[in-house]
Amino acid sequence: MQPFTKLTALAAPLDRANVDTDAIIPKQFLKSIKRTGFGPNAFDEWRYLDHGEPGQDCATRPLNPDFVLNRPRYRGAKILLARTNFGCGSSREHAPWALLDYGFRVIIASSFADIFYGNCFKNGILPIVLDERTIEQLFREVDAEPGYQLTVDLTAGAITTPTGGIYTFAIDSHRKHCLINGLDDIGLTMEKTDDIRAYEARQKTDAPWLFPRS
Repeated sequence: MQPFTKLTALAAPLDRANVDTDAIIPKQFLKSIKRTGFGPNAFDEWRYLDHGEPGQDCATRPLNPDFVLNRPRYRGAKILLARTNFGCGSSREHAPWALLDYGFRVIIASSFADIFYGNCFKNGILPIVLDERTIEQLFREVDAEPGYQLTVDLTAGAITTPTGGIYTFAIDSHRKHCLINGLDDIGLTMEKTDDIRAYEARQKTDAPWLFPRS
């Protein structure tokens, strides 16, 4: 998993509450577990004017000009500004896979669905919760200034705006450690490789019947 420490990037506003995981990545695209390749189908039903199916060349599909992420000013955004209850619905891990593959490393919202929130950390995305008043202020600033960039510093727990405004946020210390060091669940387990090997060696002595000879 790619570590996250600090990011300065373009922010894009998705001004909708209760964005569910089926909107983030529709069900017909859940046939792969490779974690990659979902970016072109992120927000598929909002992003394109036709119905999407796996295997289509998205480069030739008609874009919805009214969908905010299709606007030229938000191309290349790595920070997504959202509303309340982002990531609700089913627990599909494909949702953060799609967002990460699209290019987003940070999502800022007033609240997240619990499972989606946890899945973000496991896949290298930093979900940040700010109060609704601050979220509203950020929406106004993003809308007013093309090229609006935020600096997100996970180590300091702070977001800095182009005008120098600072908003602080709190992240659980374990999740913070994992993001900074690029550790998913497998990575955390591999940190204990020496302990696991030592345990297996003891077991071969203490419980040899568990290791029958071929």
